[in-house]
Amino acid sequence: MNKARTALASARILLEAGDTDGATNRAYYAMFDAAIAALAWADPDIGHDPPRTHGGLIARFGRRLVQTGVLSAAYGRAFNRVQELRLTADYLAAPVTSEKAAWAIGEAENFVAAIALAQSGPSPPTG
Repeated sequence: MNKARTALASARILLEAGDTDGATNRAYYAMFDAAIAALAWADPDIGHDPPRTHGGLIARFGRRLVQTGVLSAAYGRAFNRVQELRLTADYLAAPVTSEKAAWAIGEAENFVAAIALAQSGPSPPTG
């Protein structure tokens, strides 16, 4: 979770500096790092079979934390949408707008906070 919080701080700084693509990238990686931490908490066996792709991580996050009711489906949707926006930021010529970058940061902040809150409660159901 420390990496997630650091990525969020970087996203805010980059947005303030006008680097909307960099801010979007860091917002996504805040979510990525928080999802890794959430899966490690919810699925201790993840170390034996870690996701190999971003899509694999998002899918496992959805199966293990959203479909089981540990987290709201809104977080799974946000993770997908911010990942799509990150692809635009990283691979397309036109920059992400400041409004979309700010939205991505807000979604990442909510995502990281929700995971931190979930981890402070009881362990999720196994399976």
